Amino acid sequence: MQTDPIADFLTILRNASRSSKAEVKVPYSRMKSAIAHILKKQGYLAEVEMITGEKKTARPHLHIKMRGTGKTRAITSIRRVSTPGLRRYVGADEIPNVLNGMGISILSTSQGIMAGHEAKQRRLGGELLLETY
Repeated sequence: MQTDPIADFLTILRNASRSSKAEVKVPYSRMKSAIAHILKKQGYLAEVEMITGEKKTARPHLHIKMRGTGKTRAITSIRRVSTPGLRRYVGADEIPNVLNGMGISILSTSQGIMAGHEAKQRRLGGELLLETY
């Protein structure tokens, strides 16, 4: 039983980036898919694709192609901020500026999961899920 599947997902991405893996497979969930698509849109991942199993018992998964290898990797650091044991909520004015604008934060808002700069523009606060650069 997983207690924090989002943290496990981020660990898979962090390990793949550090070991210069070209692609990874992770179990599918809507939240993981939304986070992966935001990371792709911001340029941290090359490609995100949902693969459904051919058999009825096979579970869907995300096939993610990493961007950059070695010293040119796109994800240098990715960190879970809000955990199941300690949730962290921020208002629109409190959204952190990661690495002076070089990184991004991802929030879960009432209008869905979005990047921190987009939530600031829309004047939305929410749960601060992760920070990456």
